[in-house]
Amino acid sequence: MNEYDKDRYRFNGKEQRMADNGQFQGKVPDISKTEFDYAQDVIRKLAGYFQTRVVGQQMLKLSLIAGILADGHILLESVPGLAKTTAAKAISDAVDGKFSRIQCTPDLLPSDIIGTQIYHQETGGFETIFGPVFANFVLLDEVNRSSAKTQSAMLEAMQERQVTIGGVSYRMPEDIFIVIATQNPIEQEGTYPLSEAQTDRFMIKEKITYPSPEEETEILTRMEQGSLGKQPPVLTIQDVDKVQEIVGKVYADAAIKKYIADIVNATRHADEVLPENMRGYVRIGASPRASIAFLSIAKAVALMQGRTYVIPDDVKRMRHQVLRHRVNLSYAAVADGVEPEMVIDQLVGSVRTP
Repeated sequence: MNEYDKDRYRFNGKEQRMADNGQFQGKVPDISKTEFDYAQDVIRKLAGYFQTRVVGQQMLKLSLIAGILADGHILLESVPGLAKTTAAKAISDAVDGKFSRIQCTPDLLPSDIIGTQIYHQETGGFETIFGPVFANFVLLDEVNRSSAKTQSAMLEAMQERQVTIGGVSYRMPEDIFIVIATQNPIEQEGTYPLSEAQTDRFMIKEKITYPSPEEETEILTRMEQGSLGKQPPVLTIQDVDKVQEIVGKVYADAAIKKYIADIVNATRHADEVLPENMRGYVRIGASPRASIAFLSIAKAVALMQGRTYVIPDDVKRMRHQVLRHRVNLSYAAVADGVEPEMVIDQLVGSVRTP
């Protein structure tokens, strides 16, 4: 019995339970066997392509693939040289869509991103020139090196999927539009920290860690063999668009939604649930976008795990990615060397798992 058949068995009739622990009432899944198999094939191809270009970084692979399947923007953070740009480029190269890379610098202007109008003296009229933001995948490299004015040019595109040039609004690509931004957390000179409004637009934030000695040895071997170069795409934009639709059909029980809401609510009342020695560490809690991100990304993770329904572990697994850029720590926490992940673990642990 394959995973889909197991789901059918668990969901067979209203009296059946959704999961093995018997906590959730089930229902017949909306995802057909054909759709399930199709989604699994797309996921395998994305994961396989990623592994040909990036060594190790399993959590990064999960975050990037889940973020794309959930149709969310992704923020990557690490010290220099840990393949942020390579990973973002690899996951977009796997799909035969339009890709744009924007290298952010302090002198970058909003018009360099969204486009501008050019006056033609011969005709006496203006021509609208679209910027690199009009693509399926947009890589904002070192986003925190651009000014706040330039960063704000992306807000409308990321939230409303449109930009305004010369008073006229233009829609982004109808099928897929995903922004993958990278930033360096250690360099301060010539950087402009992202505002809360900007970071909140990213569905998830992934931190990239150093490779193990074995992984670094594999990197050297592949570099020597020349096997880390770009490969032909293995998917089309239509493939990704279709799987995004399938992800939307993944079943999330009412208990799961309440669990997500309780976690996000705990971030807003942190002093009531955190241990005494951590009270005062949270300055601002997460917005409702966090709840939306939790549900979307948990559905994508569930499908990646071969299930047509969400379980609490899918939510817990992505807790850091969804909350680390939304839970704003106080100066006391920074002074005490407390990382956001430590606070997040305490907050999530305080909420009863259904």
